[in-house]
Amino acid sequence: MKRHSLPVAAAFAAATLLLTACGGGDDNGKAADEITGADQRTETPTKSAEPSGAPAADKPDGVDVSLPSDMNLVFNWEKPKDKNEAAAMSDAANFFRAIYRGVDKRTTEDAALVAYSTGDGLKYAKTQIDARLEGDWTATGTRRHYQATTRSAPNGNSVEVAFCVDSSKFYSKEVKSGKVLKGTPSLTDFDYFKVIMVKLPTGDDLWQASKVYVETKAAKCQ
Repeated sequence: MKRHSLPVAAAFAAATLLLTACGGGDDNGKAADEITGADQRTETPTKSAEPSGAPAADKPDGVDVSLPSDMNLVFNWEKPKDKNEAAAMSDAANFFRAIYRGVDKRTTEDAALVAYSTGDGLKYAKTQIDARLEGDWTATGTRRHYQATTRSAPNGNSVEVAFCVDSSKFYSKEVKSGKVLKGTPSLTDFDYFKVIMVKLPTGDDLWQASKVYVETKAAKCQ
C-alpha cells in the first residue's frame, strides 16, 4: 500500500527519529524529532518463540492489547534466555499492539499506550495514531516482525530490541468506505527498527518503549 501522508522513518545512526507507519509504496509526509540513543552491549537470543498476532491472554499486565481479527501483528522472533531481555522483547511486541489498538479504537488515550510507552516512545506512538486519525484510515492485513536481537545496557534497566518489519501485506483502510489502499510491492515495505525499552521502576517485569529508531527501505530485511 501507499503511505498516504503517514509519517515515515530515518537514520538512527544520525540520532534522528523519523516516525514511520505501516505498509509499502510511496513515501509521503515526513516528521523528525531529535533524540539520543543508549549505551548497550550485545546479547544474542537463543530460544524460539511462537509467532503471534496477540498474546495468549489479551490482557498482559492487566492491560487490554487485543486487536480486531483483520489486524494481525505476527512476531516471528526468538526469545532470549535472559529474563529481562525476554520481558523487554515481549513488551516491545505489546507496544506495537498498543499502537494499532489505538488506531482501531481511534484514540491516543488508550490504557495500553500509556502502559507500554513513555517519553519519545509515547510521542512516536501518538504520532502514528494521529496520522491515521487525520487521514481517516485504519489498518488491515498482516504485519510481520522477525530477525529480532536484543542488547542490554550495563545497568540492566535498558534493553534495545532490534528487528525487521515486513508490511507488504499490511494496508491502510478508509474508515468510512472500507476501501483497502494497496500499492505495488517494493523496498518501502521493509523497515528495520531499534526500540529502546526501559524497565518501569514500580512495575514487576513491565518494560516501556522510550525511544524508537527506524531505518526505512531496509534491504537487509528482504
